Amino acid sequence: MTPRDASDDSRWSDLDRPPLNAAALRRGLIRDGGLWREVEVVQRTGSTNSDLVGLATDGKAVEGSVLVAEEQTAGKGRLDRTWTAPPRSGLFFSVLLNPAEVPVPRWGWLPLLTGVAVATGLSRAAGVDTALKWPNDLLVTVGGEERKAGGILAERAGDEGVVIGVGIDVTLRADELPVPQAGSLALAGAVSTDRDPVLRGILRSLEEWYGRWRAATGDPVVSGLQETYAAGCATLGRVVRAELPGHRSIMGEAVAIDGDGRLVLATAEGVQEPVGAGDIVHLRLA
Repeated sequence: MTPRDASDDSRWSDLDRPPLNAAALRRGLIRDGGLWREVEVVQRTGSTNSDLVGLATDGKAVEGSVLVAEEQTAGKGRLDRTWTAPPRSGLFFSVLLNPAEVPVPRWGWLPLLTGVAVATGLSRAAGVDTALKWPNDLLVTVGGEERKAGGILAERAGDEGVVIGVGIDVTLRADELPVPQAGSLALAGAVSTDRDPVLRGILRSLEEWYGRWRAATGDPVVSGLQETYAAGCATLGRVVRAELPGHRSIMGEAVAIDGDGRLVLATAEGVQEPVGAGDIVHLRLA
């Protein structure tokens, strides 16, 4: 892949969806002593996560690299799901992190940390409240209903790196929704859907939270991450069904996020069972 600025292409067929300004993003994000070192915007690619994992594995990307695509043709979600959206209708980007100071067992907090950072950034830059569905979905309210407007995917990149991918539907219209349960910032009444400042706001928030977590050597209590994630998690207090690997499922009330970032379910049998991986279905409020 040879990245090139999407802003170099004069693709203005949809005036409501102007291209990102790569040069302005670099000016606003790259600074001495900061986390972000490289910001590349490409017009179209299969998956920013796959591209950045490949670059990192080949030693061609450094910590703080950001890869943004105006369109993804093979965007990836958890459990091998795909993510597609019209060109320039959202923010589809990946970042490379190298949390060398943090013990590897605590790296599992990175998707949750990213969720907190994205929710904080969207509140500041887009004026929209975003709730977190454990472990990696971003929820907005459209017409009084919870809708998924984004997701997060973390992948290892060699022995030392982690690539975090984020996809957010920004200006997706009602007639463009892939499923009725989907949403977008625009449909949720965002005060701004200008993707440049929204992306800058998210990345600045991610830099802030990542720095705080890394300075605490990944301790979710000392960094404030565990408390903040729990406060914004729409899954807690709900009766949910956890669909687990191996075609097993359990149902119970989501009562806590434990120190390892796992969702703790209180089952009808009186057992508290931590869930570290799986698909969570919100059933109702407890």
